[in-house]
Amino acid sequence: MKKVIKGMLILLLTFLFIGCNDEKANNNESKVLKVGMELAYPPFEMSDKEGNPTGVSVDFAKMLARSMNKELIIENIAWDGLIPSLKTGKIDIIISSMTITDERKKSIDFSIPYAKSALAILANKNSNINSIEDLKEKTIAVKKGSTGHIYAKENFPNGNILVFDKESACVLEVVQGKADGFLYDQLTIYRNHQNHKDTTVALLKPFQKDFEYWGVALKKDNTELKNQIDQFITKAKEDGTFDDFAYKYLKDAKQTFDSLNIEFFF
Repeated sequence: MKKVIKGMLILLLTFLFIGCNDEKANNNESKVLKVGMELAYPPFEMSDKEGNPTGVSVDFAKMLARSMNKELIIENIAWDGLIPSLKTGKIDIIISSMTITDERKKSIDFSIPYAKSALAILANKNSNINSIEDLKEKTIAVKKGSTGHIYAKENFPNGNILVFDKESACVLEVVQGKADGFLYDQLTIYRNHQNHKDTTVALLKPFQKDFEYWGVALKKDNTELKNQIDQFITKAKEDGTFDDFAYKYLKDAKQTFDSLNIEFFF
């Protein structure tokens, strides 16, 4: 009988020990906000000279985590791995200049928009591309899975669409004259034209009917987290936080957009 009681006590203590450890792990986990982003899109998501994450989205993530009283962990993940990482729980949210689309909303949720953009064209200087219509049967470079990729597939059935994993590869195709144009968001087109003024032309004025809106991506039906993020974004828009981001990272671009009478991101 004593052996039975002793065995039951050991079993009970084991369960209590495991339970305490699980509770401790859950508490530690709840104090961390894991944010996924691809650090390959300056000035929104990038690395500094020491390899540390920096940029608009990084500052955004830091302030969001602080508002939630959580420690921030940034996971640098390739673009096509971001949504799978979110679904499997490797990360809690995505802040990576991700456009809110109906297709993506089938499997994940988004916050309210925090920025807006439109597609633009980086054209080779010798390709005689002056509008989106000129690209219809031309060679077009796109980044895999981007809204530029989606647009090209839907609107250029007779075009030669070159699909690449990285933005830099798309730009190189245009610079070398292997592609007539690269479809991507306005700021990327502006920035790459600044780096290749001798070989490219930037067509920044929107050609779509509607803007594209960026949101924070999160798992389906996480209402509490979505509400926290939405409240932070609303407050950040009202108190000038996003204006500060633009002044810190995007001053020259904003001046150019203003001169062309094009609406800016924030």
